[in-house]
Amino acid sequence: MKKITEVTDLKGKRVIVRSSFNVPIVDGKVGNVFRIKKALATLRYLKEAGARVIVIGHIGRKLDDTLKPVFDELEKFMPVRWGGVITSDTFSQHANLLSDGDILLAENLRQDPREEANDADFAGLIAAYGDLYVNDAFDNAHREHASMCALATLLPAYAGLNLIEEVTELEKVTVPASPSLFLLGGAKFETKMPLVEKYLKLYDHVFIAGALMNDIFKAKGYEVGQSLVSDVSLMGLSFLEDAKLILPIDVQVDGPNGIRTCSPQEVLPEERIMDCGPATTAMLVPYITQAKTVLWNGPFGAYEKGFIESTESTAKQLAESEAFSVIGGGDSVAAIEKLGLNDKLGFVSTGGGAMLTFLEHGSTPALDLLA
Repeated sequence: MKKITEVTDLKGKRVIVRSSFNVPIVDGKVGNVFRIKKALATLRYLKEAGARVIVIGHIGRKLDDTLKPVFDELEKFMPVRWGGVITSDTFSQHANLLSDGDILLAENLRQDPREEANDADFAGLIAAYGDLYVNDAFDNAHREHASMCALATLLPAYAGLNLIEEVTELEKVTVPASPSLFLLGGAKFETKMPLVEKYLKLYDHVFIAGALMNDIFKAKGYEVGQSLVSDVSLMGLSFLEDAKLILPIDVQVDGPNGIRTCSPQEVLPEERIMDCGPATTAMLVPYITQAKTVLWNGPFGAYEKGFIESTESTAKQLAESEAFSVIGGGDSVAAIEKLGLNDKLGFVSTGGGAMLTFLEHGSTPALDLLA
């Protein structure tokens, strides 16, 4: 990839930076600053180089979701101005007043449907503000949106410091030191099956939890009750019998009689699997202790519903190991942030789906445009 650090003279240049600002908002305020902190390196680099910086990004899924809380948080780290909607006259006026080293943040691009449509005209309106384009939004690198793809074809395009770090660290775990362990949680086996099959060949052990384990239990003929399952059947697939595959040996279920722990074969029709049990997390300890490489994406349980035990227990165990680790996925990262373990782990990625896409394919359409 072409890197922004390769540009020799940035002073006075108008640089459009696509950052990762899709963060949780709680009561109108940023609930987790992890991605904001990751964006700072590129913004500070450009500011010190004297560039005139316009920062763009998205947040949430609703048309009225706003980046204003992100602006309020970003102001705590560095001087920044609020520009509002990028297609407005107000934004244009703010952009024209930028001096060397100034930073202007635009409103949530997804307020305009043309962003997700990868609309060339919308990208052209944004490109008119810049001399250079910097993609620093790894978390969105699997999306073919206007600010990720179309815009990169209209201006000289470069990778930002966070994006460079993401790709560098993820490339390491595609050629793991042995013993290696891949921990995969979350849901949607229909999208993750190729990844599972690939990493069963690359890694010594692959542990599958989260809603993904429900699909495997169902394929093995176990009762999964009201548990979340994918739209795809795994019946008869060869990887189910792979000796490298590790599955939970106990699960936490919720039902009419409350929460209980049982074996996967003892789930009742009226119950819903919510997490792995304590015997499973204990089983993982020697694998983690012995591993030289650990790759982890996605929580092991319904983390957002309070079933956090197995995810947080594993995070603590991994922080004590000597393995090189790479972790991604929203709730996995949330657990690490909550426990204050960032500095005790190898690399914590800003990406969830983007990380999985990169691990499966080795790149993404947005990253290819930076070559």
